[in-house]
Amino acid sequence: MSLDRKTGWLFVAPALILLAFLTIFPIFYNFYLSFHETKITYKHIIYIWKGLENFEKIFSDSLFHDALKNTLYFMFVATASEVLLGLGLALLFKTKFKGKEKIVPLLLMPMMLPTIVVTAFWKTLLHPDFGAINSILEVLGLPKVNWLGDPSIAMNSIILVDLWQWTPFVFIFLYAGVQTIPHELEEAAMVDGASTLQVYRNIVIPLLKPYLLIVTLLRLIDTFRLFDKVYALTGGGPGTATESLTLIVYRYAFGYHLLGYAAALSLIMLGLISIVILVYMSYTRGGGVL
Repeated sequence: MSLDRKTGWLFVAPALILLAFLTIFPIFYNFYLSFHETKITYKHIIYIWKGLENFEKIFSDSLFHDALKNTLYFMFVATASEVLLGLGLALLFKTKFKGKEKIVPLLLMPMMLPTIVVTAFWKTLLHPDFGAINSILEVLGLPKVNWLGDPSIAMNSIILVDLWQWTPFVFIFLYAGVQTIPHELEEAAMVDGASTLQVYRNIVIPLLKPYLLIVTLLRLIDTFRLFDKVYALTGGGPGTATESLTLIVYRYAFGYHLLGYAAALSLIMLGLISIVILVYMSYTRGGGVL
C-alpha cells in the first residue's frame, strides 16, 4: 500500500470508527437482542434466549396492528398532502409578484422551529376549551371540536401539525428545482400557442419530476418515523387512535422494560421501511428517472 493510500485511510479512519460505533454495532446488537429477553439487575443485564418467540408475539399484538395502521396512514396522507401543497406553492412563487422576497422567509419559519415548540404552539391552538381555533368556531356559531381527544380526528390533527411544519421544506426543495428550468423553454412554448396550464403540465412538471421523487422519498422516510408529535400532543391516545410504531417501541423498551421485544419490533420497522424504499426506488428506476 502506497504512502498516499495509507495517509488517506488514516484520515478516513476516525469517521469509519464513528460509523461502526454509532450505526453498525447498534444494528448487530439490536439483532442479537431481538432473540432474547432481558432481566436488568443492579449490576448487569441477564440475557435469556427466546428464539423467534418475540417475533411470533408481534403478529398477534393488537397494539402493533393499530400502530402499523396509524403509521402507514400518517405516512401516506401526510407525505401526499405536503408534496402537493409544496408543489402548488413552488409553482405559485415561480411567478413574479410584489413582496415575494419577504413572504418566502416567513413561509420557511415553521420548519426552523424545534418540534417541541411546534407541538406546544399547536396544542394550545387545538385546546378544546381555550384554543384559538375553537374560539373562532364559536364566534362563527359552529360547535367546538375536540381536536386531539376525538379518536376519529386525532390523527388528522397531528397530520395538520406536520403539514404546517414540513410543507415549507417541500416547497423550498421544489422551488430550488423550479429555478433550474430554462425560461426559454416556456417562452418558446407560449410563442407556439401553449397556454399557461399546458406549459406547467407538459414542461414544468416533467422537468421537476426528479425533485418530486427525491423529496417524496425523504418525506416518506421521515413520516414513517413518527414519534415526537404523537408523544407531545396525544401520547398515543385517545385509546390507540394515534399510536405509532416508534412510540410502541419506546413504550415496550422503556415503559415495560421488554428490551428484546422492542428490539424485534424495531427490526420489523426496519424491514417495513426498507420494503417501502425498495418498491419506491424500483418504480423510479422503472420510470427512467434514477
